Amino acid sequence: MNHESAVWTSTARQDMRISSVPFSAIPEQSRLFIDFQTDPASLRKYYPNAVASISEVAAFAPKVRASQTVDRNAICDALIQINSGCGASAAAMANIDLLRDEKTVAVLTGQQTGLFSGPLYTIYKALSAVKLAERLTAEGTPAVPMFWAATEDHDFDEIASTSVIASDGTVATVKYNSANRIPESQVGSTVLDASITDAVRELTDGLPRTEFTDKVGEMLLTGWKPGSKFGEAFLTQLAQMFRSFGLIFIDPQNVLLKQLSAPIYEAAIDNFDTAVERLTTRSKDLVSAGYHAQVLIEEDHFPLFWQTDDGVRSAVRKTADGCYRSKADKREFTTADLLDIAAHEPERLSPGVMLRPVVQDYLFPTICYFGGGAEIAYFAQNSVVYETLGRPVTPILHRQSFTIIESRHQRTMDDLRLDLTDLFGGLESLLPTLIEKHISPDTAQLFADVEERINAELNRLDQNLSALDVTLADNLAKRRRKMIYHIGAMRKKAYRAELRKSETINARVSAAFSSVYPHGHLQERSINVVTFLNKYGANFIDWLYQSINLDDRGHRLIHL
Repeated sequence: MNHESAVWTSTARQDMRISSVPFSAIPEQSRLFIDFQTDPASLRKYYPNAVASISEVAAFAPKVRASQTVDRNAICDALIQINSGCGASAAAMANIDLLRDEKTVAVLTGQQTGLFSGPLYTIYKALSAVKLAERLTAEGTPAVPMFWAATEDHDFDEIASTSVIASDGTVATVKYNSANRIPESQVGSTVLDASITDAVRELTDGLPRTEFTDKVGEMLLTGWKPGSKFGEAFLTQLAQMFRSFGLIFIDPQNVLLKQLSAPIYEAAIDNFDTAVERLTTRSKDLVSAGYHAQVLIEEDHFPLFWQTDDGVRSAVRKTADGCYRSKADKREFTTADLLDIAAHEPERLSPGVMLRPVVQDYLFPTICYFGGGAEIAYFAQNSVVYETLGRPVTPILHRQSFTIIESRHQRTMDDLRLDLTDLFGGLESLLPTLIEKHISPDTAQLFADVEERINAELNRLDQNLSALDVTLADNLAKRRRKMIYHIGAMRKKAYRAELRKSETINARVSAAFSSVYPHGHLQERSINVVTFLNKYGANFIDWLYQSINLDDRGHRLIHL
């Protein structure tokens, strides 16, 4: 599974420095995720086939091959339809042919179909799958990388915007407002209208002008054009970016895949009572162990969504009389009705979050899945769904996680003696250090001197009042706290004023925050890959690939 470098760039590969930060040092990480990254084998109660290291993944291959019941040729025929439609490369088509061989396994990942590919971690997921597939193949277990585009999801607002670092160094967000969208319909089916061209132009116009800007615009307009569907546009862009990597794309809306999914849909309907009971118990177990249940499982939970005649993706809930009701159109079903729909109209059904991984791994010989922290959390719940439906529980691995630190921002951080973890508290927490050491040490010293003198005088007053009347001393203590609070508040205002006054440092620090830790979150969660393709060309994807170390379970920093 060798790949060639991207072609629309004249930029040579740069020397890059890679460092790593443990996730335990990063805010907003759940205890379950931290424990999973630290010692996954200790959590086998929730992850029965958890692997302690990447080298253990290959051992799962015999079980995967034995459990593959779906006809591989039929699967691959569907994949050829999908990948031909999005313009996938010859390398992807060759990997589809490899998948026809019963010895070949799949390294799977997936993501929502975000605008212009969505946040950076979409790219990191795909490259993680590619890297492991190549490693397994080299070590004697034939494997291909696959990407499941979640075209059936219906939360359009969640995926209809994306952010880049604009030419002025700020975070700029572009949103696509669809005039053609059916509310609550599957996002992949949304037909793009003429305003998508305006959204592409808004994105590219906001970027700094480089030798690659025109190429970026051409790449986006190839897929994101009026008349195309949102899911098609997403896959077309990814197919262009990953042409050299042989990544196989999956669109679950494909009719052939739906037909092949019918047996697992039927099994889910037949066994859903048991699955819900076990999910409820598992959720309680997680909470009692000090973890969290990522997905709320209610008594009326049902694992499949119904697509109404109007195209709405509607939740289905069990009713008190043992039937089922669609939330959107109020249509009612018996168990027999749902089984008949699964058998003859499976395209009217789509799996919810607890069932979707099982459907994926029923269709494909999945040896492992690369997910994010939230996916790892819900795999702790839905392992019982795999077991209920008689499927081996697929090992889940955390995707590679990166922050790109460009040289100018690294210089700022070096000059101010900051590292990534210093940014986690926000600019406000850095103000004292910036003022005291780099901008106005005189101002900082003045506040320190005043506070010291006030405390000294208040101490003298306290001694006198304590001897006179203890209640007066208590009153003074309360007022002292207020005085110190107001001095602290004035210090913060003065520090912010000093930072604004120091235009150069203010601009450098603000730009570093916008790029490295935008809006107080990891860069990978909001910034679009176009930011860096525009600056460094298509070889940026190769640089990311070369930076992957699957044995590193931390958050990796790429210093460009």
